[in-house]
Amino acid sequence: MLTVWGRKSSSNVQALMWCIGELGLAYERIDAGFKYGVTDTPEFLAMNPNGTVPILRDGDDEPLWETGAILRYLATQYGDDTFWSKDVRHRAQIDKWAEWAKINIAMNFTGPVFWRAVRTAPALRDEKAINAAVTALGAKLDIAESQLGRHRFLAGDSMTLADIQFGHILYRYFDIDIQRPAHPRLERYYQNLTERPAFQEHVMVSYEELRVL
Repeated sequence: MLTVWGRKSSSNVQALMWCIGELGLAYERIDAGFKYGVTDTPEFLAMNPNGTVPILRDGDDEPLWETGAILRYLATQYGDDTFWSKDVRHRAQIDKWAEWAKINIAMNFTGPVFWRAVRTAPALRDEKAINAAVTALGAKLDIAESQLGRHRFLAGDSMTLADIQFGHILYRYFDIDIQRPAHPRLERYYQNLTERPAFQEHVMVSYEELRVL
C-alpha cells in the first residue's frame, strides 16, 4: 500500500492524490506541513532532508520526494499505456506537456497570483501586481487554449499524466476572485475535470486554512 505524507490543502499533494485516485490505488495519507507540523521531525527529515511535502512510500521501498518524480514513478509502475505510454517517443510528448504545466502554469500561478490574492492580507495586496501576473499567466494559458482546440486533453485525446500536472492548478485558478481572460476551451476542459470523482475528492478541496484575513 502507498503511504503519503502531506496536508490536503497542499497543491502538490493534491496533484499526487489525484493521480493515486485516477489509478485506483490504495493509500494512507498522513497530514504533514503547514499547521500540521511533522516536517521538522528527525523521522521526516530522514525520509526527505528538504523537509517538504509530499513524500510517497510504496510498501517498504525507499521514500520518494519531489512531486514530478513521484508522479512519473506512479505512472510507470501503475499507469496503463494510455496514461503513460510505454513508447518512449509518445511518452516524451506527454512528459513535455507535464513539464510545461509545472514550469509555465504552476510556477506562474502559485506565487505570483495565489499567494498575492489569497495568502496575503487584504490591506497588503498589490492589485496591480496581481492583475499583471494574471495577464502573464493568461498568455501561457493561450497555449493550452490552442492545444485544447485540437485535443480533448492536454497531451492528446485521452487523459494522461500531463493533465494531472496541469489540471490540479485550475480549481484554484477558477475559484479565486480575479479577473480572468477568456479561454472557452480551457473552461470546458476544466468543467470536464470537475466531473471526475478523483478530481472532486482530492483537488476540489478547501484552501480556507491558507487564507490570510
